[in-house]
Amino acid sequence: MYNIRQKIISMQYFRLRFYLNFGGKLALLGVVFLSLFPVIASAAQSVMITVTKGFGLSLYASDLGDIKQLAVGDEGTLFVGSQKSGTVYALVDSDQNGQVDKRYLIARGLDYPEALAFHDGALYVTEDDRIIRFEEIESRLRRPSRAREVYSNLPSLDKKYSRSMHFGPDGRLYVAIGSPCNVCEASSPFGSILAINVDTGASEQIASGLRSVIGFDWSPDTNKLWFADLGRDWMGDNIPADEINRLDIKGSHFGFPYLHGTDVIEPAYDKPDNLNITLPEFELPAHVAATGLSFYRGEQFPERYRKQIFVAENGSWNRSSKVGYQIVMLVMEDNKIVKRETVVSFLDGEFPVARPFDVINAPDGAMYISDDLKGNIYRLFYNAPEQSQEKNNE
Repeated sequence: MYNIRQKIISMQYFRLRFYLNFGGKLALLGVVFLSLFPVIASAAQSVMITVTKGFGLSLYASDLGDIKQLAVGDEGTLFVGSQKSGTVYALVDSDQNGQVDKRYLIARGLDYPEALAFHDGALYVTEDDRIIRFEEIESRLRRPSRAREVYSNLPSLDKKYSRSMHFGPDGRLYVAIGSPCNVCEASSPFGSILAINVDTGASEQIASGLRSVIGFDWSPDTNKLWFADLGRDWMGDNIPADEINRLDIKGSHFGFPYLHGTDVIEPAYDKPDNLNITLPEFELPAHVAATGLSFYRGEQFPERYRKQIFVAENGSWNRSSKVGYQIVMLVMEDNKIVKRETVVSFLDGEFPVARPFDVINAPDGAMYISDDLKGNIYRLFYNAPEQSQEKNNE
């Protein structure tokens, strides 16, 4: 692992550059804005981000508020939704230098537009209890068309719950709707994943028994749906686990609120006798808060990273010491997860430099990471060691 160090000497330095050492060679990674770090005037302070050898991390965009989920358009536009600020932005790197130079406000004043999806030239956004669509958005970034409602049966926002969405291989819009509680028996469609035909509005519940699913994606090899589910709070530092699940049978129940992880029984509710529960494929440590999940589909990273699951661990709050705050890769063999490796850590001791929320493939083979702590977006890329580059050129 290599360390990115940032030292601020005084408040007069409002923009500073940070570097990562690749085998003794300094590589410029980007501009870090002062807003990234809480500092005190004239007081020296050092923070650290840890990145796996061979990888680089640059600041792609900043000052975006309480950003959450990401979506990428056909022409490479990066869309990002907020939660409380009610805004949706489009970000463009027109000169392709690894930093956003144009940003467009697509919408504001929306109710919790944190979930985004892009399909057939249109941007889909959750807003209050509905899903809206911006047509031909990449050709109308300066003056977006009026949004059209395509679905209106989401639960009301009078109860707090998570939601996220992606288009599946079958062309339907899959929407994950979290439970409105730490632990409870909530009525449908809470705690489920729906598949929606955006042309007809017809919906189908394909999974239930979920607490809070935000990150999900389909395997490039099998088209099976994989997703992360956040474990409940207030059971201690080390239980229950966050879960990585796979949907093999439509309509499967994944245990919430009766069973957490593979073996933690919920004391407040008894499991119905006739309920069959699908157990997790893999358990993450408790409280890491796995909010983003994407299979890596690019070719920029080395072979061992391709078609593997990348997870954004947003980080703990209900724990005596912090865990998570990192991007990890779940190594798969024969469609099974065999281990978990840290790729980027934003945790410096007990100090979180960032809280990664979402991770998504970039068109050039890099990956984008949203940070809902400081409103930044990072670009994770691979910079092959010089020796390997020379070998590839032979």
